[in-house]
Amino acid sequence: MRLRNATIAAASAVALVLAVPTSANAAVGDFLYKVGPGVPAGIADPESRSCINLFGATEEHPAFAPQNLTASTATVFLDFDCSGDTFYVMNPGKKLGDRLKLRSVVFS
Repeated sequence: MRLRNATIAAASAVALVLAVPTSANAAVGDFLYKVGPGVPAGIADPESRSCINLFGATEEHPAFAPQNLTASTATVFLDFDCSGDTFYVMNPGKKLGDRLKLRSVVFS
């Protein structure tokens, strides 16, 4: 009887580990944007609920033309460190044009 209970407990633990998604803290997919004179850049499977300053964006030249190809909502900010009053919320799959400028992003 004890062996049966131990076997059931072990099988349940394995099933629980396999059922939990491995990327629970990631926005699965790609977030693409352009920097400089139109050089493509991006982030693969970005971390959720954490502000990300965009590589290649500077004070003089912000990033532009974002594409949220992740499964999460992205909030893009004109300022670094996800601060300031200028931001835009992008649903999954949303692509915006060259006019939108950004320097940081946070995913839901």
